[in-house]
Amino acid sequence: MVEIVALSITVSLAATLVGAMLAVPGAFWIVYGRGKARYALLVVFNAGLGLPPVAVGLAIAFLFWRSGPLGRFDLLYTPLAMVIAQTIIVIPLIGSLAVVALRTLDVTLPLQLEALGIARSVRRRLLLREALPYLGASGLAGFGRAIAEVGAAQMTGGNIEGQTRVLTTATMLAVGKADFGLAFDYVAVLLGLMAVAGGAAVVLQARCR
Repeated sequence: MVEIVALSITVSLAATLVGAMLAVPGAFWIVYGRGKARYALLVVFNAGLGLPPVAVGLAIAFLFWRSGPLGRFDLLYTPLAMVIAQTIIVIPLIGSLAVVALRTLDVTLPLQLEALGIARSVRRRLLLREALPYLGASGLAGFGRAIAEVGAAQMTGGNIEGQTRVLTTATMLAVGKADFGLAFDYVAVLLGLMAVAGGAAVVLQARCR
C-alpha cells in the first residue's frame, strides 16, 4: 500500500509541476500579453478541459509502442510515460484556472508598475508574487485531477506491480478480483489525498480575498 501511495503521489506531483511550468506562463501571456494569437491558446485550454483521458493514453501508448514513432526510447509502461500522459491532461485545467485567477487581480496593476518605471523583469516577478496564492490553488486542482486519473494511467503504465501500479489502477485490479475490502481501502486513501489537495486550495483562495 505504501509503495502504491508513494508512486501515485510522485507521478501526479511531477505531472502537476511540469504542467504548471507550461500552463502558467501561457496564462500570463493570455491575460497580460498582446496580439490575437494568445486567444488561440485560450481556446486550446478551454477545449482541453473536455479532452478524454483515454484519448491521451491511447496517443501516448501509440507513440511509445515498440513499433511506434518513439518506441526506440522504451518508455511505455514506465512512470515517465504516466507522467507525460497526466501532464497533458492537467495542462488545460491549470491553464484555464490560472487565467481566471489572474483576471481577478487588479487589471491596472501592470500599467501602474510600468508607469512607475519598474523594469519588465521586476514587474513580472511582482505580478507572479501577487498571483501566487491563486496559482497555487489552480495547481492543487491539477494535482487532484492527476491523482484521480485511471484511463491514461492504465494504458501508459500497464498497472505493473512494484513499478507502475497506482491507487486508481490498483482499485480496478482489486475489484476485478472481487476484493472489495482492499478496493475500498485504496479509494479511501485516494479520497483522503484529494480532500487534502482540495482543502489546501480552499485555504489559499480564502487568503486571497
